[in-house]
Amino acid sequence: MQKSDSWLLPEGIDEVLPAQAEPLERLRRQLLDTFACWGYDLVIPPFVDFLDSLLTGSGHDLDLQTFKLTDQISGKMLGVRADMTPQVARIDAHNLKHNWPTRLCYVGTILHTLGDPLEKTRSPMQIGAELYGHAGIESDYEIISLMLETLSISGLENVHLDLGHVGIYRALIAEAGLNSQQESVLFDILQRKAGSELQELIQELAIDKVYKELLIALPKLNGSADVLHKAIDLFKGINNVHINQALQDLQNIGNKLRRDFPALPVSFDLAELRGYHYHTGLVFAAFIPAIGREIARGGRYDNIGQIFGRARAATGFSADLKVLVGIYKQSQTTAQIPVIFAPFVDDHELAETIRDLRAEGSRVIQFLPNQSGSAADLGCTATLEKQDHRWIVKELL
Repeated sequence: MQKSDSWLLPEGIDEVLPAQAEPLERLRRQLLDTFACWGYDLVIPPFVDFLDSLLTGSGHDLDLQTFKLTDQISGKMLGVRADMTPQVARIDAHNLKHNWPTRLCYVGTILHTLGDPLEKTRSPMQIGAELYGHAGIESDYEIISLMLETLSISGLENVHLDLGHVGIYRALIAEAGLNSQQESVLFDILQRKAGSELQELIQELAIDKVYKELLIALPKLNGSADVLHKAIDLFKGINNVHINQALQDLQNIGNKLRRDFPALPVSFDLAELRGYHYHTGLVFAAFIPAIGREIARGGRYDNIGQIFGRARAATGFSADLKVLVGIYKQSQTTAQIPVIFAPFVDDHELAETIRDLRAEGSRVIQFLPNQSGSAADLGCTATLEKQDHRWIVKELL
């Protein structure tokens, strides 16, 4: 006997119905075609993988988000991927083994044990691109440009770009001489942007007054390009080569963005530590007013492939295709495809006409004997009718 609630889905797990699936698939194809035009080759990592592979690099931050199970064949722990980036890094490091820069892209469903507080989904459809084997800001800029192209194709308007660099915080922590426990507490406070807690913690730390002032000032270094000039003045007292280089890289990226995307609002946040245990350099995120969190994100994550046998420079970005398609403007990308109703008649000429129409891209739905539902019920906008021994398409009134 069927249970009355057997149609229910687990919380945060959704099914995509025809009205949403068709534009989602259309956008997926368009974005993958765009990635290909930029030189990015498609890869398809497995949905389930050994846990050790999934929890390398970014995987450490995703441990709690990963569903775990035991492989009945090997006896080893498996995980359902919560992020595809480590898998793509393995493909570059272990399978392809190129010495030159490698460009890879991917799209597929991932699974989280906990849902995003805003989106409520636990099954995003991750789409992204990764560039391996180049350590300069030129590859960072290419990835940022491709991300902006992705958002443009998706029909997003009023995009805002936020730039940061985790190398500044890493270098400052090293200069101040904080131990791992102190760093962990400080990191948590900065992530929560708890100003009063930050003040209290810094005052308790047995570090030089110069570093106390710099750590307290760090969360305030966010805003327009003027922030970088303030940061240069602020950090010149310690003259750290890594901090200086990070600030220079941010300036150069900002200058390129102003030149190539003059209408794009760009801000800088030197206390932005998203993916801190994963990223090694420049980090970036795109926002739009309609959504209260980043719509796409990325950054540099050098050496992630080391566990797979090759430490390679790497940078990339990703987004949730389901979120993008929610604001995808179909009218700006493709014309409405005709939906044509065909009668059920054992007629060779009718069959040839239907075949030709489908080859041209039209959608033809043929009536079945004794079925219910009219042409209008099936969503048809036209019908095939025989006139003068020929089958012609006539619009439904």
